[in-house]
Amino acid sequence: MEKTIYNESNGLWYELQGDYYIPCLTVPAEEEKPIGIWGQRHLRYIKQERKALYTELLTSGRLNTYLADINEQATEQMLLLTEQMAEREGVTEQLKAQDQMQWVQRMNNIRDRATEIVNHDLIYI
Repeated sequence: MEKTIYNESNGLWYELQGDYYIPCLTVPAEEEKPIGIWGQRHLRYIKQERKALYTELLTSGRLNTYLADINEQATEQMLLLTEQMAEREGVTEQLKAQDQMQWVQRMNNIRDRATEIVNHDLIYI
């Protein structure tokens, strides 16, 4: 028996493994991009809760690109929300100079609320 054969009807190569021919399938090469904290959170979520999406992205070779895009969107949204909330609530550099503890408390509150919004809108969907 031949070690490998080609099937013209479906365009696949098959390799002999014991008594059976198994298709030679590979995942396409994917561009490596850093996925960051938001991408890692979304990855954990889709692995546990959206297994079909995870498997489809993984086998198509688009998982890393998808996660990097989610990370970029989440980072931009987080910065924009934090900036807008701080401006709306009067958390300024002047407050920071006058009362640092008050500024830190208010900025932590703003950051926490912005994180919840990003999680709800982008990460856990």
